Amino acid sequence: MNVSFPVEGDHCAATLYLPANENPPVIVMAHGLGAVREMGLAAYAERFTAAGYACLVFDYRHFGDSEGTPRHLLSPRKQLADWTAAIAYARTLPQVDSDRVVAWGTSFGGGHVLATAASHPAGLVAAIAQCPFTDGISSALAMHPASSAKATVAAARDVVGHWLGRPPHLIATAGPRRGTALMTAPDAEPGYLALVPPGSDFRNEVAARAVFDILRYRPGRGVGRIEVPTLFAVCEKDSVAPAGPTLRYAARAPRGEVRTYPDGHFAIYQGDPFERVVADQIDFLRRHVPVPA
Repeated sequence: MNVSFPVEGDHCAATLYLPANENPPVIVMAHGLGAVREMGLAAYAERFTAAGYACLVFDYRHFGDSEGTPRHLLSPRKQLADWTAAIAYARTLPQVDSDRVVAWGTSFGGGHVLATAASHPAGLVAAIAQCPFTDGISSALAMHPASSAKATVAAARDVVGHWLGRPPHLIATAGPRRGTALMTAPDAEPGYLALVPPGSDFRNEVAARAVFDILRYRPGRGVGRIEVPTLFAVCEKDSVAPAGPTLRYAARAPRGEVRTYPDGHFAIYQGDPFERVVADQIDFLRRHVPVPA
């Protein structure tokens, strides 16, 4: 069912999935850079629901069905506030166990899960970070220098335009190698756009000023403060969120578990890679957040 919850004067749109069993734990879920919940998250939510878990899958403000102007504004600060509000809202749902909330995020959302879990929100009992973005500088260094330079120039133009009261200067979220985009690895544009369902009005663009926020964002640095069981699902061939830094950060998590996959950043949403990762995630959930008999 479609629901929504308030955040700082706007509303985030979400889909609530409910299992047949009563009083289930609830998994709060969100996507990555500029992506929306219709881009492959239903497959995960349906598997989790079949295993007995409720799922609240939401769009960040400024994207998808959520409110927020200007559109396509990507702000880590705002998205973290969306996470806090989503978890608080999930705990008000009468159909779920409000004291057993799991945070699940993929890509940029995986980084948000780590940052959120480190802040110890009430009711959070576990976290799953899938191919998580953990370090802005490491991700920037993985880009082709030409793309980095073009994105930085576009970001400066957007910041100046914002000061002058102009609409956002938009660039592609995922684009061709050496293009002007946030992600330009060879598998980025085809892999990202493959997640968009047919007939969607999704737009592959974001306000360029996000480049500066992403560079400063290093959610992996806080994993040592996470007290709940945390699963790191890491793609060994990740071209966007490099596996090396993520594995080093994961080693600092007091209750961290690591699963690695011989896949790229965009491969684990479909086919055999999806089957492997979702099976591991359900196993993690059953061990740490079991569904009542």
